[in-house]
Amino acid sequence: MVGSPHEALHRIFQKDPALLTRALQRVLHVPFPEPREIAAMNVDLTEIEPVERRVDTLLRAETDEGTYLLVVESQGKADDRKRGSWPYYLSYLYEKYRCEPVLIVITQSSATARWASRPIRLGFPGWHSLTVRPLVLGPDNVPVITDERQAERDVPLAVLSAMTHGRGPQAAAILESLASALRTIDPDNAAVFVQFIDSCLTDPQAKQMWRNLMTAIQYFWRHPLAEQVREEGREQGLEEGLEQGRIETKAEMVLRILQWRGVQVPDEVRERVAACADLDQLEIWAQRAVHATDTSELFAEE
Repeated sequence: MVGSPHEALHRIFQKDPALLTRALQRVLHVPFPEPREIAAMNVDLTEIEPVERRVDTLLRAETDEGTYLLVVESQGKADDRKRGSWPYYLSYLYEKYRCEPVLIVITQSSATARWASRPIRLGFPGWHSLTVRPLVLGPDNVPVITDERQAERDVPLAVLSAMTHGRGPQAAAILESLASALRTIDPDNAAVFVQFIDSCLTDPQAKQMWRNLMTAIQYFWRHPLAEQVREEGREQGLEEGLEQGRIETKAEMVLRILQWRGVQVPDEVRERVAACADLDQLEIWAQRAVHATDTSELFAEE
């Protein structure tokens, strides 16, 4: 027995499923393809067993124009399962909170960024029932921050720059400028950023360079990550004294930057850098090494 207009308006299509496609074609003039078969399905969408669905980060943003839910997803590679899960997340969040959800994807890969930026369209061509358009942050649009003053003006953005470009050709310059900028902010906040960068750097040489840079910053030694670095330092004989350890680490960093950038290092240059006991002079050489194309540029003004 049909007891209400609400029930009748949809049950007519259970009685004659093909009516729905004819209505789309003839009434709405939607070019829905002619179905080979139509079958009624269970209308109960309740999940009997809980299914774990978790976004990476969810933020609530109150603005003058309204409240938005910012759904942040970190994506390492293309994953076609997101074609179903991302629309689900947005629909669920809107239904639960009645706030506009915004999907933001962050990635270190240009290929993944191109994949993630493609709209997800559910429906048939020409008339999609649902379209999801992620906002994507990646190597192609996150700024490359290699200037120390620019990094100081917005340290979190400089951190994001290092996280997304940490395996690119400008990684050395980015990490060097960020290391200097971290000295200008609260040590505890800086230590958290240090951990973020260390976790994101997948290039072994970039990671080692970052750790070398951080050993020269005193606050870093209070962070849990420092214990791991100190242990590595002990194995390399770099803890014969904190000051001496800094000098040796900085000298090694100069040589590593040159090696990483593909600059040939003659033995006499290697010996000169290793013999230097002036931390300030080593810092100058390290800054020059980031941009040098030849080792002679380290000593150009001397």
